Amino acid sequence: MNKFVKSILALGITSALGLASVNAATYKITDKGSVASLKYTYAQQENNVGEMAISGTSLYNFPVQFQYLVEKDYDAVVALARRNYIRVHELSDIENEELLRAGTPTANDLSWVIRYLRAANTSLSQKVGDVIAMANISGQTEEMIIFDTTFENTSELTRSTIDFVNGITDNGWLYGNASAPYLPIDFTESDGDEVTHWLRSFTTRGYFSPDQGQTIIPLMPPAVTYGGESAILDISDSQIAVGYASIGLDQDAVDFIEDTTGGCADPDINMPIEVCIQNIASGIYHLEAYKWHLDINGEVSSEGLGYLVTFHVDDTSENVSRAQAVNNHGVAVGYAIGWVDETETQPSVNEQRLEYAVVFKDGQVVSLTEDHGKEYISRAFDINDNGIAVGSTHGRELSSRSSTTFYYVDTSDLNNMTMEMPKGFFTGSTSRAMAINENNLIVGTGEVETHNASSGNPRRTHGFIYDIAEKTFIDLNDFLPCESEYTIFEAVDINENNEISASAIVKVPRKDSKGELMLGEAGEQLFEDVVRAVKMSPIAGEIENCTKVEAAETKRQGAGLGFMSMVTLILFGLRRRFIHK
Repeated sequence: MNKFVKSILALGITSALGLASVNAATYKITDKGSVASLKYTYAQQENNVGEMAISGTSLYNFPVQFQYLVEKDYDAVVALARRNYIRVHELSDIENEELLRAGTPTANDLSWVIRYLRAANTSLSQKVGDVIAMANISGQTEEMIIFDTTFENTSELTRSTIDFVNGITDNGWLYGNASAPYLPIDFTESDGDEVTHWLRSFTTRGYFSPDQGQTIIPLMPPAVTYGGESAILDISDSQIAVGYASIGLDQDAVDFIEDTTGGCADPDINMPIEVCIQNIASGIYHLEAYKWHLDINGEVSSEGLGYLVTFHVDDTSENVSRAQAVNNHGVAVGYAIGWVDETETQPSVNEQRLEYAVVFKDGQVVSLTEDHGKEYISRAFDINDNGIAVGSTHGRELSSRSSTTFYYVDTSDLNNMTMEMPKGFFTGSTSRAMAINENNLIVGTGEVETHNASSGNPRRTHGFIYDIAEKTFIDLNDFLPCESEYTIFEAVDINENNEISASAIVKVPRKDSKGELMLGEAGEQLFEDVVRAVKMSPIAGEIENCTKVEAAETKRQGAGLGFMSMVTLILFGLRRRFIHK
């Protein structure tokens, strides 16, 4: 959007932003994600006193346990580099194979080892977790250690856990869900070979911390067989937590685990039974949306919030519901499995089903989507105290492609709910509404490019703000100075001060996998695009009237397509209030 027209459009949200100035608001950027130990940081939630939950990834100096690598592993690393270094612009072929095999690789070669471990789909390889939970308190961003532990006889964390921090309350409670660490266990195979498997005790467990990460209180699910699953995806100011929990095991999974003729209990399976169970752990639980009442010491009470539909008595599929957010009245929103024919009252064993946005209110689970055949695979990500829920729905728009579109809906009257789907950056632009505050301002992310997207050439996205009262949709980058070094590509939260938690692309000095600055052949400093968690604060003042709009916008959007593909993949596991597993 050209900045020449920004002041006209922005005037529409002046009253909602609560500014005294007659000029439209601009925003200032505060970088909260500059952390020396890792490359990328992503905004999660910021509370009303300026404290922010932050996710991070791409840790420098990943602790590879070289003593567990054997000759065939090193051969595979060398082959991986030889096949792919031309396509990976920041890496070269193996620089020093002798040092690599000695367990003291160069930074370039360490990167190839990490790539090899990431790609290894076997319990015989060390695991790379590399999703880190952090909090910015009093201007400092510090890591929280959730369930990770150190390797035996060392001070090194395994870095094999997936640690999501989903938010922070006004009284400083941090919360989320995280996995157990993978630890090595020795095993003798039937032919006498000694091997090492990497095993963890659970896939994901909800937690909260009432003291800014010093104490971690886990939230145990009702069904903990083989670890179970739980997650806290939101906590209200009244200390009501919502998320999901495992309430039972899929019978097919139980049958396979107990099968002595080809299942996990088969004495000839040639692996520890715990590893066999771990290999099938994803998707073996019946998950239900859950609500917990918490105090500083832990759980006070809990309740399952139910499902949208009841399956046929012979249907053994997993029925799933999840609560993504809750307001101070205890009304929660999320999604659940529902019938494609929403009028179905006598479902068959194989009744056609998809996942739909729902509201959990007054003991009911009610779909927010009126026509399941038209708008499908929907999600609700947030709800404010006014009862306005926001999210995204996937359906057939006016364009020729099926797209995901943001919406808002008033849940005050369960018998009269209509999804409102404002136009985004353009018709057919994929968009998601991630949060809404008490001023009925919505923030989210949407596509700003119109080319046909693909995995190697995704459309770029920008963060947006939408004012329900004024019906104005504005690119958040339009509020930044013309020469801003940051490009806001997603907005994930907005607090009651209208301060926005966002993730931005910014160019910084390039570092290698050991965290050392990288120089070019002539000794010049190299630079790279990274993602940073930032805070956007509204300030009174005039919108800049840029004289070189196209040049400024090109500079802002300068991240390469390869980088944007990588960002898209990382975001799959890091977005606040998405599925965390």
